[in-house]
Amino acid sequence: MRQSKSRGKRYSNDSKLNYGKILAVLIAIVVIIMFGMAIKYLLTYDVTKNLGKREYFSLYSENKWGVINSYGETVIAPSYAEMIVIPDSTQDIFLCVYEVDAENGTYKTKALNSNNKEIFVEYEQIEALENYDNSQNVWYEKNLLKIKKGGKYGLINLKGKLILNCEYDDIYTLKGIENSLITKKGEKLGLVDCTGRIVLESIYTEIKPLGTDYLDGYITRNEEGKYGVVGASKEQKLQNQYEKIEQVVGNNLFVVTQDGKQKLINSEGTIILEDGFDEIKQILKDSKEIIFIKDGRYGIMTTEGIVTIPNEYEELKQLDNKYILAKKDGRYGIIDESNTEKLYFNYTYITYNEDLKIYVAEDIDYKSSIIDQNFEVKLIGILSELNTNMKYIKMYINGEYKYYNLDFEEKTNTEILKGNTLFLSKKDEKYGYIDSEGNVVVDYIYDDATEQNKFGYVAVQKNGKWGALDKEGKEIIKPTYSLDNNIVIDFIGKWHLGEDINMNYYCEK
Repeated sequence: MRQSKSRGKRYSNDSKLNYGKILAVLIAIVVIIMFGMAIKYLLTYDVTKNLGKREYFSLYSENKWGVINSYGETVIAPSYAEMIVIPDSTQDIFLCVYEVDAENGTYKTKALNSNNKEIFVEYEQIEALENYDNSQNVWYEKNLLKIKKGGKYGLINLKGKLILNCEYDDIYTLKGIENSLITKKGEKLGLVDCTGRIVLESIYTEIKPLGTDYLDGYITRNEEGKYGVVGASKEQKLQNQYEKIEQVVGNNLFVVTQDGKQKLINSEGTIILEDGFDEIKQILKDSKEIIFIKDGRYGIMTTEGIVTIPNEYEELKQLDNKYILAKKDGRYGIIDESNTEKLYFNYTYITYNEDLKIYVAEDIDYKSSIIDQNFEVKLIGILSELNTNMKYIKMYINGEYKYYNLDFEEKTNTEILKGNTLFLSKKDEKYGYIDSEGNVVVDYIYDDATEQNKFGYVAVQKNGKWGALDKEGKEIIKPTYSLDNNIVIDFIGKWHLGEDINMNYYCEK
């Protein structure tokens, strides 16, 4: 059992990234995944607006699981052998698993509130609906719980309202896709959305996402083993008559296998392209072109079969801004659709942030180059955060955190983190804290420290040990913990974030 906040929320500027640990255990592509997809967990908030709000987190202490709130108070005493799941950190609904019989595969569940009172007692079982993406970032489907009654499964919302009757043998998430729940009746599968609306009746033997979003639709397989496509609005886009349908979507075209051969067809089933490739990998946006593989190499051709970029690359992928991520001789660069090199092939991976209109390119030394739309390198360091809400970039450069606006101008933390009550400051190689006026609140006595997190806490290090201060700079716990194995350093009260950050729990050592 694992617990997390909502999708993609794992890290932020509030916490400190342990770069010594990262560089010791991660390769560049993992850093890209972490920073590009998961770093959103603790995005910069206005601390002054969050101090009065309670959130809840799983607690691990003395080999037992409980719950704390964002004030650092124990809500459920650590007394459970299994991790307590919190589907929504802003709601006091805690799902407990107990009496686990691993040999027989049985267990019991119950839901508690912040008064340690059992709720939703009319159900035999109650569970969160866990989902995760390709980077194993875990989230729970919004405002939904899976319930069991009379030996059958249904759905309620977090207020306890029944939104899907208990008539299914199982209900589970379609992995990687939001708002899509597989329902099972006997050996047949169907699909409902998170409002309980039936999208697909339980008549299929397999259901897969067509693309990366539920709006792209679903691939279905019938009893005869034939594949088709159904849209999110229940419209039949392709009849179930194909041997295979690839998870490739775009321009109302589909990649199917028919008579043992892969083909590009339209929604009427008309063959658009069937020769000149071994495999189709992507349909380019707003373009009559595809990325294809032939003889193990990637290229681009039109839907009429005219090759526009020869199959000479190890990998090709269109980015959100329509430029092409390309790999050659083991390194990544950027080309355009005319095969003109825009960014030199010198990186271990490159991502594009559509919101901020910047590229993040990782090199063999684990450094991130921040590159603008004109393909000019603007910053080099270790990326800590791309904040799409407040429009800034945070980098770790030469042992210092530095903030930049989207014009790549360096800014102070007091200019960026305007809602904080404490601001990290460094003097004579020691760290302390100042207020928004620059007055010293905490003396420069620490070897390392973090910016304030959304709940007002800061982490401080002295003699290799970590402790915590509150929103006023008062010591909550002396530097006591050795957190060398923690990739992220963060505290709520006396509790620190656990080593397995994907589980998002707090503990004490």
